[in-house]
Amino acid sequence: MGEKRSGDISKDLDNLKLTNEMDAPAFKDFAKEMIDYVTNYLENIRDRRVLPTVEPGYLRPMLPASAPQQPDQWQDVMADIERVIMPGVTHWHSPRFHAYFPTANSYPAIVADILSDSIACIGFSWIASPACTELEVIVLDWLGKMLDLPQDFLASSGGKGGGVIQGTASEATLVALLGAKARTVARIKKEHPEMKESDIIGKLVGYCSSQSHSSVERAGLLGGVRMRSLLPDAGNKLQGATLEQAIKEDIAAGLFPFYAVCTLGTTSSCTFDNLEDLGPVCNANNIWLHVDAAYAGSAFICPEYRYLMKGIDRADSFNFNPHKWMLVNFDCSAMWLKDPTWLVNAFNVDPLYLKHDQQGSAPDYRHWQIPLGRRFRSLKLWFVLRLYGIENLQKHIRKHIMLAKHFESLVRSDDRFEITQEVLMGLVCFRAKGSNESNESLLKKINGRGVIHMVPSKIGDCYFLRMAVCSKYTEIEDIELSWKEVKAAADEEFTTNGH
Repeated sequence: MGEKRSGDISKDLDNLKLTNEMDAPAFKDFAKEMIDYVTNYLENIRDRRVLPTVEPGYLRPMLPASAPQQPDQWQDVMADIERVIMPGVTHWHSPRFHAYFPTANSYPAIVADILSDSIACIGFSWIASPACTELEVIVLDWLGKMLDLPQDFLASSGGKGGGVIQGTASEATLVALLGAKARTVARIKKEHPEMKESDIIGKLVGYCSSQSHSSVERAGLLGGVRMRSLLPDAGNKLQGATLEQAIKEDIAAGLFPFYAVCTLGTTSSCTFDNLEDLGPVCNANNIWLHVDAAYAGSAFICPEYRYLMKGIDRADSFNFNPHKWMLVNFDCSAMWLKDPTWLVNAFNVDPLYLKHDQQGSAPDYRHWQIPLGRRFRSLKLWFVLRLYGIENLQKHIRKHIMLAKHFESLVRSDDRFEITQEVLMGLVCFRAKGSNESNESLLKKINGRGVIHMVPSKIGDCYFLRMAVCSKYTEIEDIELSWKEVKAAADEEFTTNGH
């Protein structure tokens, strides 16, 4: 058979044209409708029940068994948002949502994500989209200066250091561990050329507090190294002396200590490990010190809270999540490294199709992270920093802390309750005086009433409730309503069970 003529190919291509595809005018109408919907949703989120009442599997009977053969109308999609999606949404931005930690949200960040999704570049290298790389370098320097990070962490210092946006703090912890692993293996191979790399890796040991996030233990599993969990002091803070003793024990056992995580603001109780104490121990023992400040790090833009990061100059890497508490939508986890060379060396797979003439003149961020691909995430950080300004971001943090302090005062005013941890940030840890079982029952009653939502935690044998200020829409009236719900549930619990 001969080759097809161009006319025949054109006819075939005509048959492959998309039918009823959304065009620019329809996109504008759809987008305008969605913006109106999103605005109404957020401005009136207080009116929605914070936790859905659906059961697992609720959605399947509400949707067809297969995708549509022909395109639906966008108006039908809009109608289905309220019909099928919203009944199954937990409203994290409700002022009555007090679980976990905040996940940030703001109009500037939403608009930035629209632009990022529209440009739709994959910024794995400078040449893949120069603005994507260069804006990230600059805004991470802006943010580092807002925190008053040491110059060693900033790209503008002229040294090796710099920042990168990871997806989550969990990724940052793993990336730092892999950098530490590469650095230590290289050092030990130099000191002991007779040792095989596999034997060295088998003897590596890292350290964290038993109160560290579960992602630290998981990083050890993913990195193929053992992680040792150390007991904090009575105030739930990991101390330098505890780490030093563990290091001595492991060296005596023939192991190679290589990595330690200091948590500033633990998930359970927002406690701060003793960074000032841990740093010199790590430095003296050639141990990579990673600082995980996922939630609380945002507060360091306020000078009055920087005492909690004293000793940061001793760290090798530092991370916090603007997407938790600094009005930048998920995902945006800011990480700084004094020497990213170890990451670049650890992750460097450089096929011909990824090489470019400008290599070395700017970071190729694919070498600073686990995945190859990366979105234009610096846009939303840039938009938020410009459209809020440092002063308003500081006010946002201070307001949340003040609201938490107010809730603390309400708890202390009722002698049936006690505060279990010092309130430093936007989290209040409290419990009813009595048994763990009565507190479990109390939390079920609080959440069962459907007005507010909280989650518990447990340290040692102490079960307690966590009240996190999460929404940027939260006002003092919302805090007082939340306390009213706690009291009402307590009245019911204590009356029913005779406590």
